Amino acid sequence: MIELKNAAIRRDGRVLFHDANVQIHPSWKVGLTGNNGTGKSSLFAALRGELGLDSGELHIPSAWHIGHMAQEIASTDQPAIDFVLSGDTTWYALNALISQPDGVPADRLAAAYSQFDDIDGYRIPAKAAQIMAGLGFSQAQMQQPVASFSGGWRMRLNLAKTLMSRADLLLLDEPTNHLDLDAILWLEDWLNDYDGTLVLISHDQAFLDSVVGHILHIEQQQLTLYSGNYSQFVRTRSERLAQEQQAYEKQQATRAHLEDFIRRFKAKASKAKQAQSRVKQLERMAELAPVMADNPFTFNFYPPDQLTSPLLTLEHASVGYDGQPVVKDINLTITPDTRLGLLGMNGAGKSTVIKGLVGELPLLSGTRKAADSLTLGYFNQHQMDSLDSHASPMLMLRRLAGMTSDADLRAFLGSFDFRGERIDTPSKLFSGGERARLTLALIVWQRPNVLVLDEPTNHLDLQMRQALTLALQNFAGAVILVSHDREMIANVCDSLYLVHDGQCTVFDDDISAYSRWLAETRKQQAEQNVPRETIKATEKILTKEEQRKKSAEQRKLTAPIRKKIEIDENKLEKLGENLAKIEQQLTDTHLYDDSRKADLLSLLDEQASIKGQVEAVEEHLMNLMMELEEMESEFSD
Repeated sequence: MIELKNAAIRRDGRVLFHDANVQIHPSWKVGLTGNNGTGKSSLFAALRGELGLDSGELHIPSAWHIGHMAQEIASTDQPAIDFVLSGDTTWYALNALISQPDGVPADRLAAAYSQFDDIDGYRIPAKAAQIMAGLGFSQAQMQQPVASFSGGWRMRLNLAKTLMSRADLLLLDEPTNHLDLDAILWLEDWLNDYDGTLVLISHDQAFLDSVVGHILHIEQQQLTLYSGNYSQFVRTRSERLAQEQQAYEKQQATRAHLEDFIRRFKAKASKAKQAQSRVKQLERMAELAPVMADNPFTFNFYPPDQLTSPLLTLEHASVGYDGQPVVKDINLTITPDTRLGLLGMNGAGKSTVIKGLVGELPLLSGTRKAADSLTLGYFNQHQMDSLDSHASPMLMLRRLAGMTSDADLRAFLGSFDFRGERIDTPSKLFSGGERARLTLALIVWQRPNVLVLDEPTNHLDLQMRQALTLALQNFAGAVILVSHDREMIANVCDSLYLVHDGQCTVFDDDISAYSRWLAETRKQQAEQNVPRETIKATEKILTKEEQRKKSAEQRKLTAPIRKKIEIDENKLEKLGENLAKIEQQLTDTHLYDDSRKADLLSLLDEQASIKGQVEAVEEHLMNLMMELEEMESEFSD
């Protein structure tokens, strides 16, 4: 168990938190949240043993191995797969010894082989390859030297190496920043199956909701531990915020904005499934509104100068590189009302389609037609990297703003949290989040009528993501969005396109259905990659003893997943009992008296929470049973 007693941390003379008393039990999965600068990274450093407390106590079991992501990676010629394997330090050392046995004493070598067998060492390379594949690495990339990868892909390597560690405590700081959606969904499944203790910093609401069961929130120099996922935390915290009149008024204004958006959306929705999903998401967002009351970010996209229809079209377009098409026969019509989300697996060609759409990549065939009034606002990683490193936000904005007064420019930059000396600081000194905010600010100033955003939430914290979502909802022009942030896609986009197998076609369902499609597609691809006929041809007739050993091995291999199924079934049983008790309490007619309103609301919240947990466990259980069925089917073949 991790325990903080009367703990306090100060940095640069400023108290981050004090009098912290928190217990994190084994196997808990905890999301660490709080505004920038409140002390999340400092607490992580303390948990890693790199930063001492200024007062109080921190206890972590001495036998625990702590795994955490490094923020940098050396440029080496080591193959990527070997780098990832080095995360399992026990296996790596044993494998090095076994691979070069010359001069090793026989008793030591025998002990090494025994330990290697105990840790199932022969399966470890396959595990590493599986992790790398889940994070988007191809077979060819696994053999490439570390030095050949870009910064974002090196962060994926660091994450893969961390997941390979035999960690009792896993500390992950923004692990989804450089991942696309299919890699994030894979990581969710991996972390849900992880049986150690997890402390996670993330600004991805859907990711937190899927993975964590507790939230540790830093606010006003206090650490508060909440039970439940992020959405449950928001509801609990919002009750406290609503007690303060000022926050309450801001909350009502935000709710009014969201309700207006819902009305506008319902009037425009054309697909029943999408409409239903969209309204659900917006209703959920309305629940999140109170927690946004203290959000320092508020900005809007300026109304475009001109709006004509269509603004941009692709007809029978093919895009690719070196004369080889990646995506063929693309047909897109972008009007001022377009709110388009682009989905697809890693490497499917989403960014290639975007480059063809904005004119950055010449078409191999087909036509691209742009209206004379077209003003593109294009956000991608390259735009961030191409900022003038020696120029300040004020100078870069001044280049665009002409005769606009300094006061107006400073007020505008302030809405993106550039204040004081940061306004005049060269951008080369900015963090990734600051560069992303500055890029967005420069785009907003130019009054685009088409926004093309390729992973705009990388490096953005939760509050800025929420502000961007609200701004996009109010934007008068078209939006084309590629993002791993499911909340943003659900709350901004009312049509989805899927890039898959060289095609870009309408995805006639919602973002949650895409998760299911992705899981099914992965399953099909895995089955296609297994040469079953080859395996069958080399099989021999087994003796009774061999059959007995094979059955025992099969039971051993399926035991972990059977255990997980048993755990989920027990959870469902307990949740069902708790739900039945609450529903029995709700039959009490006295509960509906005005004097019992607080009790009623508490029970209803608890009922909703349990129903949500039941749904999540049932979905997880179904996936486990499908996985078990698949394994048993493979054994019988």
